[in-house]
Amino acid sequence: MTTGEEERRAATLARLMEVGRAHSAVTVMFHSAVAAKQGLNATEEKTLDYLERQGPLTAKDLARLTGLAPASVTGLVDRLQAKGFVRRVAHPTDKRRVLVELNREKIGELAVFFEDWARDIVETCEQFGTDELETVIRFLTVMAEAQRKAAARLAD
Repeated sequence: MTTGEEERRAATLARLMEVGRAHSAVTVMFHSAVAAKQGLNATEEKTLDYLERQGPLTAKDLARLTGLAPASVTGLVDRLQAKGFVRRVAHPTDKRRVLVELNREKIGELAVFFEDWARDIVETCEQFGTDELETVIRFLTVMAEAQRKAAARLAD
């Protein structure tokens, strides 16, 4: 790389970090606002998101995904159950294990808060070609894994 290319790359990476931080902050604030509308905190709302995307999970799975200690997950599930968002059910093949599953009726109440956001995302994506969107998908996938690793290091 020439000096000019190195300088451009360094400037681009610095801008990417700045824009990434701004995006992260807006995302956290959006999810906090959605959570607050339903009397949830951000961790509770994102736990519901994990359950929505992955289906019923054990408390151990939730601890791994959220980075919370097992005792904290128990309290988290207790709160979500008390608010009607989840229920504990027997594992279908191992009756000693318990799964946490969404209450589909109650979770539907959250969907309304994402309708405008989803519409805005679709409209925004119209500015980009398919190849560009595939690059964004690849980038976000790699960045999500880097973020998971960083969170895991904090939990150690």
